[in-house]
Amino acid sequence: MLTNSGGVEIWFTLARAAMDPAGRRCVERGLEIRHGGKRVQVPLLYTGAPPVLLNDSTLRVMLWTHCQPGDAYRVSLRSGQPVRERPGAAR
Repeated sequence: MLTNSGGVEIWFTLARAAMDPAGRRCVERGLEIRHGGKRVQVPLLYTGAPPVLLNDSTLRVMLWTHCQPGDAYRVSLRSGQPVRERPGAAR
């Protein structure tokens, strides 16, 4: 679990078994944002790495497919909506 200064919690939730091209297995996890009694699933984004808080309203998460990291996404802690980062975007 990851928590921002405002008490918003980020949890790993859903899980799916995956396999990389060499046959190694991993587990890719979905994310859920919790604040008070509200729970928001981050749609269509599974990862194998911990998310990183960028500020009190945004996370950075790496999308994983077949046990391999791909594009980085910024996720709103308010809506749960992921937006793909442009290559070369300021980090």
